[in-house]
Amino acid sequence: MDLTEHCLSSQIIASGGMLTAKCDQVRLPNGNTSQREYVMHPGAVVIVPILPNGHVLLEKQFRYPLHQVFIELPAGKIDANEDIIITGQRELLEETGYSANDWVKLGHQHPCIGYSNEVIHIFLARDLTAGQHQRDEDECLDIFEASFADCLSMIQNSEITDGKTMVALFLAEKYLQTHV
Repeated sequence: MDLTEHCLSSQIIASGGMLTAKCDQVRLPNGNTSQREYVMHPGAVVIVPILPNGHVLLEKQFRYPLHQVFIELPAGKIDANEDIIITGQRELLEETGYSANDWVKLGHQHPCIGYSNEVIHIFLARDLTAGQHQRDEDECLDIFEASFADCLSMIQNSEITDGKTMVALFLAEKYLQTHV
Protein backbone atom coordinates (compact mmCIF):
# COMPACT_ATOMS: atom_id res chain seq x y z
CA MET A 1 0.00 0.00 0.00
CA ASP A 2 1.33 3.45 -0.92
CA LEU A 3 1.16 5.59 2.23
CA THR A 4 2.45 8.78 0.59
CA GLU A 5 0.54 12.01 1.21
CA HIS A 6 0.58 14.51 -1.68
CA CYS A 7 0.71 18.28 -1.18
CA LEU A 8 -2.22 20.15 -2.73
CA SER A 9 -1.29 23.61 -1.42
CA SER A 10 1.25 25.09 0.98
CA GLN A 11 1.21 28.22 3.10
CA ILE A 12 3.91 29.78 5.28
CA ILE A 13 2.37 30.56 8.67
CA ALA A 14 5.45 32.21 10.19
CA SER A 15 9.10 32.60 9.37
CA GLY A 16 11.95 33.50 11.67
CA GLY A 17 15.71 33.55 11.60
CA MET A 18 16.07 29.76 11.66
CA LEU A 19 12.60 28.17 11.54
CA THR A 20 9.66 28.37 9.15
CA ALA A 21 6.20 27.14 10.14
CA LYS A 22 4.04 25.85 7.29
CA CYS A 23 0.50 24.60 6.80
CA ASP A 24 -0.14 22.26 3.86
CA GLN A 25 -3.34 20.81 2.50
CA VAL A 26 -2.66 17.19 1.51
CA ARG A 27 -4.35 14.35 -0.29
CA LEU A 28 -4.22 11.19 1.82
CA PRO A 29 -3.62 7.70 0.41
CA ASN A 30 -7.34 6.93 0.86
CA GLY A 31 -8.31 9.95 -1.27
CA ASN A 32 -9.42 12.20 1.59
CA THR A 33 -7.81 15.56 2.29
CA SER A 34 -6.27 16.81 5.50
CA GLN A 35 -4.11 19.58 6.90
CA ARG A 36 -0.48 19.23 8.02
CA GLU A 37 1.24 21.88 10.14
CA TYR A 38 4.98 21.53 10.50
CA VAL A 39 8.26 23.33 11.08
CA MET A 40 11.05 23.53 8.51
CA HIS A 41 14.48 23.23 10.19
CA PRO A 42 17.92 23.51 8.53
CA GLY A 43 19.22 20.40 10.31
CA ALA A 44 21.84 20.01 12.99
CA VAL A 45 24.89 18.09 14.11
CA VAL A 46 25.56 16.65 17.57
CA ILE A 47 29.04 15.60 18.65
CA VAL A 48 30.15 13.02 21.24
CA PRO A 49 33.63 14.35 22.13
CA ILE A 50 35.82 11.76 23.85
CA LEU A 51 38.69 13.16 25.91
CA PRO A 52 42.06 11.35 26.15
CA ASN A 53 41.00 9.95 29.56
CA GLY A 54 37.93 8.34 27.93
CA HIS A 55 35.47 10.80 29.46
CA VAL A 56 32.77 12.59 27.48
CA LEU A 57 32.79 16.36 27.19
CA LEU A 58 29.34 17.70 28.08
CA GLU A 59 27.77 21.10 28.54
CA LYS A 60 25.06 22.67 30.63
CA GLN A 61 22.87 25.21 28.88
CA PHE A 62 19.70 27.09 29.73
CA ARG A 63 16.98 26.31 27.19
CA TYR A 64 14.41 29.08 27.08
CA PRO A 65 11.35 27.13 25.78
CA LEU A 66 11.42 24.91 28.89
CA HIS A 67 12.97 27.52 31.24
CA GLN A 68 15.58 25.18 32.67
CA VAL A 69 19.21 24.15 32.39
CA PHE A 70 19.87 20.96 30.41
CA ILE A 71 22.89 18.67 30.17
CA GLU A 72 23.72 18.21 26.50
CA LEU A 73 26.44 17.28 24.07
CA PRO A 74 27.90 20.01 21.86
CA ALA A 75 25.61 20.59 18.89
CA GLY A 76 24.45 23.19 16.44
CA LYS A 77 22.53 23.93 13.29
CA ILE A 78 23.87 23.40 9.81
CA ASP A 79 24.55 26.66 7.98
CA ALA A 80 23.32 27.00 4.39
CA ASN A 81 25.36 24.84 1.97
CA GLU A 82 27.64 23.66 4.80
CA ASP A 83 28.96 20.09 4.85
CA ILE A 84 27.87 18.32 8.03
CA ILE A 85 31.43 17.44 9.10
CA ILE A 86 32.33 21.14 8.86
CA THR A 87 29.29 21.93 11.04
CA GLY A 88 30.49 19.41 13.63
CA GLN A 89 34.04 20.76 13.63
CA ARG A 90 32.83 24.35 13.83
CA GLU A 91 30.36 23.69 16.65
CA LEU A 92 32.84 21.65 18.73
CA LEU A 93 35.41 24.44 18.55
CA GLU A 94 32.87 27.21 18.96
CA GLU A 95 31.21 25.77 22.06
CA THR A 96 34.04 23.93 23.82
CA GLY A 97 37.34 25.21 22.42
CA TYR A 98 38.30 21.68 21.39
CA SER A 99 39.19 20.40 17.94
CA ALA A 100 39.38 16.73 16.98
CA ASN A 101 41.54 14.78 14.54
CA ASP A 102 39.35 11.65 14.43
CA TRP A 103 35.71 11.94 13.32
CA VAL A 104 33.28 9.01 12.95
CA LYS A 105 29.73 9.40 11.62
CA LEU A 106 27.52 7.33 13.93
CA GLY A 107 24.22 7.95 12.16
CA HIS A 108 21.37 10.42 12.19
CA GLN A 109 18.00 10.86 13.80
CA HIS A 110 14.70 12.60 13.07
CA PRO A 111 13.73 13.91 16.53
CA CYS A 112 10.26 15.35 15.83
CA ILE A 113 8.73 13.47 12.89
CA GLY A 114 5.18 14.53 13.70
CA TYR A 115 5.80 18.26 13.31
CA SER A 116 9.28 18.97 11.89
CA ASN A 117 11.59 17.96 9.04
CA GLU A 118 14.67 18.29 11.29
CA VAL A 119 17.46 15.76 10.91
CA ILE A 120 20.33 15.58 13.40
CA HIS A 121 23.61 14.04 12.25
CA ILE A 122 25.59 12.28 14.99
CA PHE A 123 29.39 12.22 15.16
CA LEU A 124 31.98 10.77 17.52
CA ALA A 125 35.03 13.01 17.91
CA ARG A 126 38.33 11.70 19.31
CA ASP A 127 41.97 12.75 19.50
CA LEU A 128 40.93 16.11 20.96
CA THR A 129 43.13 19.16 21.29
CA ALA A 130 42.18 21.91 23.73
CA GLY A 131 41.96 25.51 22.55
CA GLN A 132 39.87 28.61 23.12
CA HIS A 133 36.10 28.49 22.66
CA GLN A 134 34.53 30.88 20.15
CA ARG A 135 30.98 31.14 21.45
CA ASP A 136 28.41 33.46 19.98
CA GLU A 137 27.55 36.51 22.11
CA ASP A 138 24.19 34.95 23.03
CA GLU A 139 25.69 31.56 23.99
CA CYS A 140 26.30 30.83 27.69
CA LEU A 141 27.55 27.31 28.46
CA ASP A 142 29.19 25.45 31.33
CA ILE A 143 31.51 22.71 30.03
CA PHE A 144 32.31 19.63 32.12
CA GLU A 145 33.37 16.02 31.67
CA ALA A 146 31.87 12.74 32.82
CA SER A 147 32.63 9.07 32.35
CA PHE A 148 30.42 7.03 30.01
CA ALA A 149 29.06 5.18 33.03
CA ASP A 150 28.13 8.50 34.64
CA CYS A 151 26.49 9.67 31.40
CA LEU A 152 24.35 6.55 31.26
CA SER A 153 23.44 6.96 34.94
CA MET A 154 22.42 10.57 34.22
CA ILE A 155 20.10 9.27 31.49
CA GLN A 156 18.60 6.65 33.82
CA ASN A 157 18.16 9.26 36.58
CA SER A 158 16.56 11.78 34.19
CA GLU A 159 19.41 14.25 34.64
CA ILE A 160 19.97 13.98 30.88
CA THR A 161 16.62 14.22 29.09
CA ASP A 162 17.68 15.85 25.82
CA GLY A 163 16.78 13.40 23.06
CA LYS A 164 19.72 14.09 20.73
CA THR A 165 22.17 13.67 23.61
CA MET A 166 20.60 10.40 24.72
CA VAL A 167 20.58 8.89 21.22
CA ALA A 168 24.13 10.04 20.50
CA LEU A 169 25.47 8.62 23.77
CA PHE A 170 23.80 5.25 23.14
CA LEU A 171 25.17 5.09 19.58
CA ALA A 172 28.65 6.10 20.76
CA GLU A 173 28.61 3.52 23.55
CA LYS A 174 27.67 0.78 21.08
CA TYR A 175 30.27 1.92 18.56
CA LEU A 176 33.06 2.06 21.16
CA GLN A 177 32.16 -1.45 22.44
CA THR A 178 32.75 -2.90 18.97
CA HIS A 179 35.52 -0.60 17.65
CA VAL A 180 38.15 -0.36 20.35
